Amino acid sequence: QLQLVESGGDLVQPGGSLRLSCAASGFTLAYHCIGWFRQAPGKEREGVACISNSNGAIHYADSVKGRFTISRDNAMVYLQMNSLKPEDTAVYYCNVGVNWGKGTLVTVSS
Repeated sequence: QLQLVESGGDLVQPGGSLRLSCAASGFTLAYHCIGWFRQAPGKEREGVACISNSNGAIHYADSVKGRFTISRDNAMVYLQMNSLKPEDTAVYYCNVGVNWGKGTLVTVSS
């Protein structure tokens, strides 16, 4: 069974950086994309970035392009977040297919 465990969320000042990690166990290459979503208070969950298992293609939400970088190293997936803004405040979730982690909280505030 696929399990996803996120870590790395924290309180950071605007303009700061964080790196989120997602440890995947029971991973299968059958899934098209492994990625990150986020859900801010009072808002719907939205896709942030994903990396394709088949060809390594990467996709980003427009709101994070140029600031966030997704990468993968075997069963670990990372999200490097730079130039963070208050609007990036959310719970960040790792996703593979229908599988979700429990999330890690990122708070951007001075």
